[in-house]
Amino acid sequence: MRRQLRSRRAPVFPYGYGYRLDDQDEVNQNYLADEEEEAEEEARVVMALELEEEEDEEEKEEEEEEEKEKKEEEGGQGQPTGNTWWQKVQILNEYLWDPERRMSLSQTGQSWRMILVIYFFFYASLAAVITVCMYMLFLTISPYMPTFTERMKPDLFSLPGVMIRPFAHSLNFNFNVSEPDTWQHYVISLNGFLQGYNDSLQEEMNVDCPPGQYFIQDGDEDEDKKACQFKRSFLKNCSGLEDPTFGYSTGQPCILLKMNRIVGFRPEFGDPVKVSCKVQRGDENDIRSINYYPESASFDLRYYPYYGKLTHVNYTSPLVAMHFTDVVKNQVVPVQCQLKGKGIINDVINDRFVGRVIFTLNIET
Repeated sequence: MRRQLRSRRAPVFPYGYGYRLDDQDEVNQNYLADEEEEAEEEARVVMALELEEEEDEEEKEEEEEEEKEKKEEEGGQGQPTGNTWWQKVQILNEYLWDPERRMSLSQTGQSWRMILVIYFFFYASLAAVITVCMYMLFLTISPYMPTFTERMKPDLFSLPGVMIRPFAHSLNFNFNVSEPDTWQHYVISLNGFLQGYNDSLQEEMNVDCPPGQYFIQDGDEDEDKKACQFKRSFLKNCSGLEDPTFGYSTGQPCILLKMNRIVGFRPEFGDPVKVSCKVQRGDENDIRSINYYPESASFDLRYYPYYGKLTHVNYTSPLVAMHFTDVVKNQVVPVQCQLKGKGIINDVINDRFVGRVIFTLNIET
C-alpha cells in the first residue's frame, strides 16, 4: 500500500509574526531534513510496489504453466504432444460426430432431417417428370414398326448393310490348304451359322412361298406373321451337306453373304437385289471363276417385306453363297462384293458395309 506523503511546502506563519535570522536558518535546515526523509520514504514505497508487481507476474506465470501441464497430462497421456497426426484425427472425429453439441458434419439432427426432406421431394419430383415424359413418348411409338428406319430414305434410295460368314478377323481369310488347323475354324463357324437353315427345321416352322413376288400379309400390326422357307439345300455346293469342309480343304472356299434386316423394306420396282463379286484392286484374272447359290445370285422377292422381330418370329434371312472355285494362290487377293439393284447405293466412301463388303483371300498351298 502506498503511504500518504506529507506536503513539501514550508510552514506558514501568522501575518506579522517576527523571528530572527538564526531561527530562520534552523527552520530551513529542518525543512531540508524532512524533504530527504520524505524522498527516502517515497523510494522505499516505489521499490515495494515494483517487487509486489514482479511477484504477481511470477505467480501468474507459474499458474499458467501448471494449467498447461495439467491439460497435457489429462488429454495427452500416451500420445505425442503438439500439432501431430493424433490431434488431426481427434479434430476429424469431432467433425464427424461431436457428442457435446450432438452434431454430425457440423449439422444437427434437425438440420439433417430438413436436408433429407428437401432432397426427397426434389428427386421424387424429378422422377415423376421423367416418368411422365417417357410415358408420353411411348404412347407415340409403335413397338412393331420403328418410327425412323435405319439406312432407309423413303421414296428415294435404299441403303441396306451387308455382312458375310464365316466370321474372319478383319475380314481377312488366310489359310493353308494342306494344314486343316488353319481353316477348320471357318468350317465350324459356317456349320453353326447354318443350323437354323436345316431343311427339316424350315419345313416345320415356315411356309413354302411362291417365288418372284412379295409375301405381303395384311391384318393388325400385332398379329404374328408367317415366314417363307429358306432351306440349307438351296446353297448346294456351299451348304456343307455334300462337302462338309465348304471347299476349304481343296482351296475353293465358300463365303455366305446376307443383307441386314430392314422393317418394311421391299426392293424397288419388283426387281430382286443381286450380288456381284470381283477383284477390288489389281489383276482381274486373280479371280477366274465364282459360282453363286442360288444360281440367280439374288435375294428373292418372297422374303420381303420384313415385319419385325416381335411378329415375324421365325423369319430367316435369305442368303447368297459365293463359291470361289478358281482363285490365284499364294498371294493376297482383295475382293469386293456389291449389291446391285434399282435404288441401291453401294459406293458410300465412309461406310464399307453399305451395299457392299470388302475382304481378302490368301489361299496357300
